Amino acid sequence: MSMAAASAQRAVTYSQFEQLREARSIIKQEAETLLELANRLDADFCRAIEAILHARGRVVVTGIGKAGLIGQKLTATFASTGTRSQFLHPTEALHGDLGCLSHDDVVLALSNSGETQEVCDVVAAAHSMGIPCIALTSSEQSTLGSQAEVVLRLGTIREAGSQGLAPTSSTTAMLAMGDALALVLSRSRGFTPQQFALLHPGGSLGRRLRSVREVMRQESQLRIASESSTIRDIFSSNGASGRRTGAVMLVDESGCLSGLFTDSDLARLLEQHREGQLDRPISEVMTKSPLTIDGDALLSQAVEMLSAKKISELPVVDDDGRPVGLIDITDVIALMPQTSSPNAERETGGSPAWPLR
Repeated sequence: MSMAAASAQRAVTYSQFEQLREARSIIKQEAETLLELANRLDADFCRAIEAILHARGRVVVTGIGKAGLIGQKLTATFASTGTRSQFLHPTEALHGDLGCLSHDDVVLALSNSGETQEVCDVVAAAHSMGIPCIALTSSEQSTLGSQAEVVLRLGTIREAGSQGLAPTSSTTAMLAMGDALALVLSRSRGFTPQQFALLHPGGSLGRRLRSVREVMRQESQLRIASESSTIRDIFSSNGASGRRTGAVMLVDESGCLSGLFTDSDLARLLEQHREGQLDRPISEVMTKSPLTIDGDALLSQAVEMLSAKKISELPVVDDDGRPVGLIDITDVIALMPQTSSPNAERETGGSPAWPLR
């Protein structure tokens, strides 16, 4: 009889209630493991941070099986947060890939039991080359723990599930400890969001990390007028080529931004039969002292402001308060939080937020 057929014969029918109960129990057990791990952290964690900071080379991560898969993820996390790293498969290392190691490196070895032969052999070989090792393992009394200069102790971990066989809670603990290492290292290095952006140029994340200046509408795409001009004069003479913005930025005599008037504001005047206002100074109906943002700010900050305040246009000003650009909601709509409601009322009036022009 095949294994699949045997398993089918032994299969137990779960109700949805039982399935959910067991799933919640597994997640809670892993969460409890992480809380215990957090409370167990001591000065050895700081020693590991110092060892990596002082290494002029890379963090070479090694592990096999499920621990190796966690190690590959941590290698990527280190690299993306400012710590040079490389994953070294233990088996490949013992067949020639040890040549990638340099005396300036530091090895981070992952093994819950601390008795994985291939991993211990890699650490022994690294020692012969004068390369220090940080062990991420259950106990400093294990073979791996006794070989390492620094031990990040996971402690005795009970794997999740009714049988407790598959690496689950232990790999979750490894992942969390590695993430903590990577992020504390990143902060210790003074790694900035701008540096992070350079390493993540693609996709939605990369776009969010671009500066406002890179995305804003500017120059001929803007509509800028004096606050003393009439609405009729502004809209009959002030056009914009290319991407048409739905807002006019109003400036005072010194050229500083004093207000904002949008297409929606104009529509509201007409709906209210206030056509006489069209020949009055726009300063009487403009939104005074509108929210603004600096051109060097991250685009994610602009998105947060648009979302939180339910506005459609965000002027960009220089250090003197003069308008130099504009972020329009239609330019960043793909980056807006999914919970944002396009039917919410705008802060500056009663018209619907974010009309698509």
